[in-house]
Amino acid sequence: MKIGMILDASFPPDPRVENEAISLISAGHEVHLFCLAYSPDFKEKQVYKGMHVYRYYCNRLNYKLSALAYTLPFYHKFLRKHLKYFLADANVDILHVHDIQSARAVFQLNRQYKIILDLHENRPEIMKHYSHVNSLRGKLLISPEKWRSFEKKYIEQAYRVVVVTEPAKRHYAEMTRSAPDKFIVVPNTIRKAFYESPSYHEEIIFKYKDTLNLLYLGDTGLRRGTLELIQALAIVRTKITTVKLIMVGKSQEDEILKQEIARLNLQNHVELTGWQNFETFQSYLKVSKIGFSPLHRNLHHDTTFANKIFQYLSFGLPIVVSDATAQKEVVEQFNCGYSYPANNVQALAECILKLYEDPENYQRMSEQAILAVRTKYNWETTSAELISFYANLSSQVPCERHLEPNH
Repeated sequence: MKIGMILDASFPPDPRVENEAISLISAGHEVHLFCLAYSPDFKEKQVYKGMHVYRYYCNRLNYKLSALAYTLPFYHKFLRKHLKYFLADANVDILHVHDIQSARAVFQLNRQYKIILDLHENRPEIMKHYSHVNSLRGKLLISPEKWRSFEKKYIEQAYRVVVVTEPAKRHYAEMTRSAPDKFIVVPNTIRKAFYESPSYHEEIIFKYKDTLNLLYLGDTGLRRGTLELIQALAIVRTKITTVKLIMVGKSQEDEILKQEIARLNLQNHVELTGWQNFETFQSYLKVSKIGFSPLHRNLHHDTTFANKIFQYLSFGLPIVVSDATAQKEVVEQFNCGYSYPANNVQALAECILKLYEDPENYQRMSEQAILAVRTKYNWETTSAELISFYANLSSQVPCERHLEPNH
C-alpha cells in the first residue's frame, strides 16, 4: 500500500513520524511524506530512510498564519494548493494526517480517500498554556475551543484515529461518542536499540561518579512540575547530603528555576545542563538512580506520555511521577516507581526518600522498570497495532480517489 503522510512541519526531525514510517516500510508499504520547508534553500524531493519525502516552501507569513489555522482560512488555502501537487505526484492509496493543524485542508480537498488522523497530542488543551495564546492579541484571535470543535469534527469524519495513550482513546471516544475500535493506540515509546546498544560519554560518567544522581530529561517549563521538583530537593538534601538533581533540557522559564535554586541555596545540588545532544542521554541515565516526570494535571498531560519515562525505565531507573493519568497507570501496572498528587512538594520528596531508604524495594522497582520496557513499552511492541491495521487495510480493495476543486 502507498501511504501518504501529511505533516505541516519541517522534516526531519519528528521521531513519531519517522518511527511510524520506518515500521510501515519494514512491513512492506511505501510511505510518501508531504512536509514543509521554512528556508528557500531546501531539497524538494528526497529518499530518507526509505521514505519518499516531498517538501514545499512555507514562508514566514504562512508559518505565522498556522497559529490562526482555525480562525482565518489563509493557512489551509496555502496547504491545499501544495497538497494537490503532492497527491497528483505521489498517487497514494490512503492519507495519514499527522496532528490536527493540517486536517482541515486535507478534509476540504478530498472526500474519497480513507483518512487516518494521527493526534500527537491534545492540541486544543495544550494551547491554553501557550504564552502567545494567552497574550492580549492571542486571546482576541485564537480560540482553543474553536480548535476543539474542529478536532471533534475531524475525528468523527476520519476512518480511524491514532492516539498516544489509552486515556486519550477513552477521552476521544466519549467526546465524540465513537466506537472504541475507531481508535488505534500508538504510544511514543523507544526503540530497543536505545537500551540494547548504548554508547557512553566517559566524561559524563566521571563527572557524576561521587554523587547520588536524580535525573530530569526534557523541556524544563514550569507546567511540567520542574519548580516543585527543585523545592522537593531542598527537603531531600537534609537527609541525603550527596544528592544531585541533573536537569537535562531548558525552557524560557529557566531564569525562574535559577532564582529558586539560589533562594534555596541548592547551587551544589542542582545542575541545569541546558539542551544536550540526544546521544548523551544514555550516559546521564547510566549515572542516575531515579527518573522524574512531575507534570501538572491537565487534560493534555493526563492523556499523553512524556517520552522520558520510557527512557528512564529502559535503564532500570524507578520513576517518580505526578498522578497525571497516563503515567500513573504505567506505575500502577508495573510497580516500577511511585506516583504522588501533582504539585505536592512534600509528597514528591517523600517518594524520593522511600526509594533511597529501602534498597530492597528500590531493587525490585528497578527490575520492574526494565520489565515494563522489555515486555510492553518499546516501539517494536507498541507499533504492532498500527502495523496490523495497515496490513488488514491493504488486503481490501483500494478506495476510489477523487480530488475536489479548491474551496
